[in-house]
Amino acid sequence: MSYYRHHVFFCCNQRAPGERTCCNDKGATRVRDYAKQRVKELGLSGPGQVRINQAGCLDRCEQGPCIVVYPEGVWYTYVDEDDIDEIIERHLQQGEIVERLRIR
Repeated sequence: MSYYRHHVFFCCNQRAPGERTCCNDKGATRVRDYAKQRVKELGLSGPGQVRINQAGCLDRCEQGPCIVVYPEGVWYTYVDEDDIDEIIERHLQQGEIVERLRIR
């Protein structure tokens, strides 16, 4: 069994101005902090449950700010905290992939 049931990586890469787009320009660090706090509030964090982590470049920044959820290897994009709430509720709590936010 894995140490965490779900491991969620947020791309929080920051590039220099004028370079290729990056997730942090779209609020990735702020939204990652929100997700981390929300998972704690819901009692979902810790061993055997959910871990929210920051990652460097996941190389999909052009598809919007992105996260990847393991062990499933499902990639998502998001616009705001409401999207993150939906991913937490439907994917992390109910085991359902949120197709409208999924990156293929």
